[in-house]
Amino acid sequence: MKPKIAILIPCYNEELTVAQVVRDFRQELPDADIYVFDNNSSDRTVEIARAAGARVAFEHRQGKGYVVQAMFRDVEADIYVMVDGDNTYPAAEVHKLIAPVLAGEADVVVGSRLTNQSQSEFRALNRLGNRFFLGTINLIFKVKLSDILSGYRAFNRKFVKNIPLFGGGFETETELTIKTLARGYRVIELPIDLRARPEGSFSKIRIMQDGFLILNSILTLLRDYKPLTFFGSIGLLLILLGLIPGTVVIVDFVKTGLVPRLPSAVLAVGLVLSGLLSIVVGLVLHTIARRFQELDYQLKILASESGRREDG
Repeated sequence: MKPKIAILIPCYNEELTVAQVVRDFRQELPDADIYVFDNNSSDRTVEIARAAGARVAFEHRQGKGYVVQAMFRDVEADIYVMVDGDNTYPAAEVHKLIAPVLAGEADVVVGSRLTNQSQSEFRALNRLGNRFFLGTINLIFKVKLSDILSGYRAFNRKFVKNIPLFGGGFETETELTIKTLARGYRVIELPIDLRARPEGSFSKIRIMQDGFLILNSILTLLRDYKPLTFFGSIGLLLILLGLIPGTVVIVDFVKTGLVPRLPSAVLAVGLVLSGLLSIVVGLVLHTIARRFQELDYQLKILASESGRREDG
């Protein structure tokens, strides 16, 4: 049976571009269901999307992350393609993105704007921010991704219906990436080109505010999925800080046999003990997280076996 494909387009004030996006994807995938999820637009986005032939749904909680949660919850399909409504991502690349998902080779395929093969028009500050967050995640998870903030992605049903998402804003792509890696889903990156926005169309990204949200999301997910790395790093930092006043106190004691800098000694002991406690907390939470990962894996196996029995 032919797989059911859904195109998911989150939109906020995209009246200049949404119709072209809908038409382009309709041309590439005539049998796909195209959904525009409107997020409180104050312009004619909804009217234009309907006229172009899209199914329109609404998410009234403001923020792209909430829109993605609603799309994943409400839409039923076998293959999902998520793409921004600003007409910067080429619809013609959709066949390349969904091919590994259709072949069962990947759960998630990301259209990467930052590979050597990509020719993307980026603002310098956006590129710098992406590189910083990318480097952080690659270091922590020991992977070699090239673009964690791409809004052009393909997913299979198993991923969409089982990934828990909580972020409400533009940090949703970061959350998707980290949880894909942490929960063991298969991810592939393929190069795409990013076009400039059409004249009169403006990005909704707020550099400082959204950058802080993305960084906070990385730290929060690191705490939840890599507790030993998170608390262990804090613990080592505290121990190193404690060695600074501690070294001075030890040198004074060796020279004089006295501890003239009592506040420094108390500070050093406090920092070292806090560091050791943080490492112990990380070890305990790491054990708990590992057990939950094993439980999650077993649940996936049971769900997969149940699905095969139903198909049979």
